[in-house]
Amino acid sequence: MIRRPSLAFVLLLVAWAAFAAWQVAEHGRVETVAREALLRRSRDITGTLGKFIESQRRFGVVSQERMEIALQSVVTFSGLQSLALLNRTGEVVASAGGPVDLEAKGLVQNGVHWGEKVLTVVNPMDLGTNIVVLPPRDTNAPPREEFRPPSRPPGEPREPRADETNTITGALSADGSTNAGVVSTNRPDRRDGFRRPPGGSFGRPPWLSEAEFKRLTETRTTHGFLIALSIDPLLRAKEADFVTRALIVGFAGVAALGVALALRNLHQSADLQFRLLRASEMNSHLREMNLAAAGLAHETKNPLNIIRGLAQMISKQDDAPAAVREKSRGIVDEADRVTAQLNEFINYSRPREVKRAPVVLSTAVGEVVRALGYDLEEKAIQLTVQPDLPRIEADEQLLRQALFNLLLNATQALDRGGEIRVSAVRDPDGTLTLDIRDNGPGVAPENRKEIFKPYFTTHQQGTGLGLAIVQQIVLAHGWEIECLPAEPRGALFRLRHLKVLP
Repeated sequence: MIRRPSLAFVLLLVAWAAFAAWQVAEHGRVETVAREALLRRSRDITGTLGKFIESQRRFGVVSQERMEIALQSVVTFSGLQSLALLNRTGEVVASAGGPVDLEAKGLVQNGVHWGEKVLTVVNPMDLGTNIVVLPPRDTNAPPREEFRPPSRPPGEPREPRADETNTITGALSADGSTNAGVVSTNRPDRRDGFRRPPGGSFGRPPWLSEAEFKRLTETRTTHGFLIALSIDPLLRAKEADFVTRALIVGFAGVAALGVALALRNLHQSADLQFRLLRASEMNSHLREMNLAAAGLAHETKNPLNIIRGLAQMISKQDDAPAAVREKSRGIVDEADRVTAQLNEFINYSRPREVKRAPVVLSTAVGEVVRALGYDLEEKAIQLTVQPDLPRIEADEQLLRQALFNLLLNATQALDRGGEIRVSAVRDPDGTLTLDIRDNGPGVAPENRKEIFKPYFTTHQQGTGLGLAIVQQIVLAHGWEIECLPAEPRGALFRLRHLKVLP
């Protein structure tokens, strides 16, 4: 048996709270992991773009149209919202997808900005590249003269320039002659087969001057990426994880509540079993005491009847003094009173064994009324019984005794010329409710439950066992009885749940 169920309840509450805190922490960890996954995805995308831009390094320049086509393919394939290349000052030199939110770019701290629906990442390009993204060519600008080398007659050897050196390498033949070798030329205007104009930069388009190309190099050289990713997958994953963990915590709470209720019921059951055991022992003891008291009362009736008989004989002797005859009649009356009390006590202490059988309620009430005929006529009490009362299932003898005690109690409470009414009504559940009401003084509210207790009475001549016997009979049948105020005055005794027979 759990001695301290409150301690178990506290432990269950603490365990559930710890479990809920753990789930909250795990939810935060899941969100952190999802954020890191988005950041890794942005780094992977910028790494791929960096490799592409690095592949363009040998050309030095790339057109904006070509770059934006490549960026658009990345946006389409990766499901990005927007993608942009930034220069050293953070200006956009090429973009794809949706419009670039430069204000969000300004809010980025440490390269990352978490918005309500968009993640903005700025990654610097650390690939050692120096790629210039050229804007579209202005077709309205006049064409520039392209650099052409000076022409010379065919077959005429070209004189080496001051900045050019030649190296002749050869091999000695078997006969000692020298074979001409290969002439290597070190010329700064040639690199990988591409001709460099004098004073020009590598990769400069012929339609741009050196000053224009230098200005574009300062403003159109890529130095970083701006990526805008939708965080809807993160929000959906976060919401799904929250719902799942909330359900888990809820089920855990229900389980903890179930365990707590089980522990409480176990404790109450154990306590109830203990009380029932004590009550059973006490009932057994009381039953033995009642049987002993009933036997003693029965044995007391015999000498009491002898005393009553002798006193009655003395009261009827004509030669006896008047005072003696008067005292003898007093002894007879007192013996009758004590005998009645003993009979009620024996009746109260007798075990109630209900033998159910069909009983016509109208017949039972009529026999009880005939038994009380003298008392009713003596007080001129008007008794009204509802006609055609139905048949019920009950112990006929016990039912008559209960009705007799109820009607006798009402008769004793009424003054001369009072009224008693017996009526019945069927309840929605098919049972019968029997009402016995009078127009007497009624029962005080504080005594409406006390009157069913043994030896409680408001009459000087009463024993206090009549209504207690009625309650015993009612409970033995499985019925209910209650005392209610009658309108406009009087008392109402209501018996409920009487089983009606067809």
